[in-house]
Amino acid sequence: MLTRSVYARRFCHTRLCPLPFGKALPFRQHPQIRRLRLMFRISKDSPVYYLTSVAHNRLPVFRTARLKDLICKALDEARTSANLLIFAYVIMPDHVHALIGSDKEPSDVLRYVNGISGRRTINFLREAGYESSLLKLRHATGLRKHKYSLWNHHPNLKLITTEKVLIEKANYIHMNPVRAGLVERAEDYRWSSIRCWLGKPLEDEPLRIDVDQIYWHKS
Repeated sequence: MLTRSVYARRFCHTRLCPLPFGKALPFRQHPQIRRLRLMFRISKDSPVYYLTSVAHNRLPVFRTARLKDLICKALDEARTSANLLIFAYVIMPDHVHALIGSDKEPSDVLRYVNGISGRRTINFLREAGYESSLLKLRHATGLRKHKYSLWNHHPNLKLITTEKVLIEKANYIHMNPVRAGLVERAEDYRWSSIRCWLGKPLEDEPLRIDVDQIYWHKS
C-alpha cells in the first residue's frame, strides 16, 4: 500500500505517457497538449468525489477485455467533455470505482461519467448482438415501452476532503482485483491505476490518470 511519502518518491518525478488510442471513434481522445490549469488542492471547499457505479442487478457486464477497454475510453471521454480530473480507478466485472476531481456539482459529475459510459456500453451491446445481456438490462418505463439501464439507479458518491483519506481510498480501489481473486498482485490487473501510482505505467495503459495534478501538502 502507498503512503503519501512513498507516493511522492515514486510518482512525482515520473511523467506519464498519453495513451495511443488510435482511431477509437466516436470516443474523443484526451488531448496530449493540455491547457495550463491550477493544481488541485484537496479540502472541504474542493473535495474529491469517490464514485462507485454498480451494474444493474450486479450483472458482470465488464467480464471481457473489450468491455473494460470501452469503459476506460468512456471515462476518458467524460473527462474531456466535463473537464474532470481522474485520480484513480478500477474496472471490475460488475462495478467501477473512481476518484474524480471537479468543480462541478456531484449530480453533474454523475451525469457525465455514468451517462457517457452507459450509452457507450448499451450501444456496443446492441451492435455486437448481445441480446441476452440487453434483456437483463431492460426495465419497464410504461405500458408498452422499455429502455435499457446499465447502472443501478442509486450510485454511491462520497466526498473526500483530506489527502489521508484519498490515499486510503486509492489503496482500497487498487486492491479490489486482489480481494476478488482476479490477480495475486494488484499491479498485474490491467484495468486499474495502480501502476501509475507506483510510477511504473505501461506504455499502453488503458487510461491515463491525473494524479500529477494534485497539490500535496508538505508532511
